[in-house]
Amino acid sequence: MSSVKDTMTTQVATVSPNQTIQEAASLMKQHNVGVIPVVEQGVLKGMLTDRDIALRTTAQGRDGQTPVSEVMSTDLVSGNPNMSLEDASQLMAQHQIRRLPIVDQNNLVGIVALGDLAVNQMSNESAGEALTNISHQNIH
Repeated sequence: MSSVKDTMTTQVATVSPNQTIQEAASLMKQHNVGVIPVVEQGVLKGMLTDRDIALRTTAQGRDGQTPVSEVMSTDLVSGNPNMSLEDASQLMAQHQIRRLPIVDQNNLVGIVALGDLAVNQMSNESAGEALTNISHQNIH
């Protein structure tokens, strides 16, 4: 069975908590991603999504100079490099998340996305379940 370390992306763009939302958004655009981990001295402190920026910055009348620390999500779910892809898929389904930061001894070492798991035969069912759960949650 494949492990997360065989599938995860290891070259992950990150921001620090004291960087601005504008800097974070520029990095997200540059790397064509909808989420960026917030890291301080290698340690994962939060995650910043395009949704966080829209709802916690723009919708509240804040400007691009707002620090990432004021907008990031801190209720983190993470995996470890040695967990199976099946376990990662189940964790993502349980928490209805599309991207799972991977940490080793509190340090960010990569990120795995639902799409990464969907291409692996062993986790297709769980990845599909995760996507279904996420999609149903967002329908109002």
